[in-house]
Amino acid sequence: MITLPELPYAYDALSPTISADTMHVHHDKHHAKYVENANKLVAEAGLEGRSLEDVVAEAERRGLPKLFNNAAQAWNHAFFWDCMTPKRRDPQGELAAAISQAFGGLPALREKFVAEGADHFASGWAWLAADGANLVVLSTHDAGTLAHDRRTPLLVCDVWEHAYYLDYKQDRKSFIERWFDSVANWEFAEAQFAAAQGRSQPWTFRMAA
Repeated sequence: MITLPELPYAYDALSPTISADTMHVHHDKHHAKYVENANKLVAEAGLEGRSLEDVVAEAERRGLPKLFNNAAQAWNHAFFWDCMTPKRRDPQGELAAAISQAFGGLPALREKFVAEGADHFASGWAWLAADGANLVVLSTHDAGTLAHDRRTPLLVCDVWEHAYYLDYKQDRKSFIERWFDSVANWEFAEAQFAAAQGRSQPWTFRMAA
């Protein structure tokens, strides 16, 4: 069964970058609804007991858009919560070196990441991902996900309006800038980068026992 994960911090821990009101609406309403819908559709598709990553891949393979959208959004949101921290620090070690090699440094990555998310038309997600030792910035549309991609996601920022509208209204760019500067979880990204090199297992959605 797919369960709604608890936040890894208090609802107000990311304030003022993201308010407690936004976190309550985003987690308790939007994410919860995706989980509820996904469980119903998983049962209809006969996919009970499968990992969420498998469900997403199977929904895409079978051409089941409702299942894909809800399962992928359940996965994306759970990953998104872990991509944020109230104790941000800059990237270190191998990831910092890879950022310098790929983009010329953290400020250049910031510029590219913010532009990718701000310029994405309509709803979607802005990602930093690793293809082996190589880093790439990309965006996916609507429920588009890297849950079953050859690339390993390191960080993602939700650029659906429900992620920022209460705090920033239509100013998506300011939201992404402050997100990158204040709450991006580089410790988590470093662990994901190590997984992309085959030294550990990447993040997976935690299903109910």
